[in-house]
Amino acid sequence: MTGGLRYRLLGSGAALVASLAVSACASSRPAPITFAGASPAVPRAAVPVAAPRAPAPVDTSSLPYDPAFPPVVLDGAPISECVPFARNQSGVQIWGDAVTWWAQADGRYVRSAHPAEGSVLVTKGYNDPARGHVSVVSAIVSDRLIRVDHANWLGGGETTLNVPVLDVSANNDWSEVRVWHVPGAHWGGRVYNAQGFIHPFRLNGNAGLISE
Repeated sequence: MTGGLRYRLLGSGAALVASLAVSACASSRPAPITFAGASPAVPRAAVPVAAPRAPAPVDTSSLPYDPAFPPVVLDGAPISECVPFARNQSGVQIWGDAVTWWAQADGRYVRSAHPAEGSVLVTKGYNDPARGHVSVVSAIVSDRLIRVDHANWLGGGETTLNVPVLDVSANNDWSEVRVWHVPGAHWGGRVYNAQGFIHPFRLNGNAGLISE
């Protein structure tokens, strides 16, 4: 009798333990999960990617300068080629033909496709890759319009200031330009290939910048 009662009690106790074990593991809230002592990162909402900006339109109909400050050919200026003029005006210490400037600047000066005041615009000759020209950016007017100072653009060794230069490239990347024809007061009909802009900052051995 005693043995049977004990068996029944033990059986009831075993059922109770089993019931407690089940209730202890069952929960409406999941246990926190940690990895190496840190909670997993909560996924962030995807950040929308901005659509690429459309190039600014090219305007060749309006006057590209203030009539009070027109582009001018300096009277009495000494005869000069474009290279010594650009070197003296910008401080970019490169010698040799203008067509070699872009390659010579590699690893020595900062080069980019973006104009800045004081930078040197390097262009190649129209239909003649063996010829080049360098001019110095004097002002940024808009995304597509700058003004430059340069020498010998008209072929007479003259110095011309405040000359508008227009970016006519399809991607607004300054790879193709047109230059204002000062004597005729209109845009030149030729499109020139531009290699880019050389900025007057030297690159040192640690890829740092040293101002001229």
